[in-house]
Amino acid sequence: MPARARVTLCYGPYESCGVVKHRTFRLQGLQAALSARGHRCVLHETQHWNVVELLVSGEVVFSCTIQELQFGGDGKLDPVCKEAVTAVEKAF
Repeated sequence: MPARARVTLCYGPYESCGVVKHRTFRLQGLQAALSARGHRCVLHETQHWNVVELLVSGEVVFSCTIQELQFGGDGKLDPVCKEAVTAVEKAF
C-alpha cells in the first residue's frame, strides 16, 4: 500500500442519549491515527446503523461498530484504531 493512501471512512448513525444521528466524535481518534501515518481521510455518511467501514481503492479493508471506537482522543491508546491502521497498511 502506498504510504499516502486515500481512506474513505463510511459511518452510519448511532444512538446516543436517546437520539439517533450521524456523529463524528468517535471517529476523531481513527482520523488522527490514519493522518499521523500519512493517509488522507474522507468522511462519508451511510444509512447503515452503528457501522464504520474503511475503504481503500473502493474495497472494504476494515469494519467495526462505531461504538467500539473510543470517544474523542488521538487514537494512540485505542486498540481498534491500531487494528484499523494495520488493515489499511496491509491493503494490496
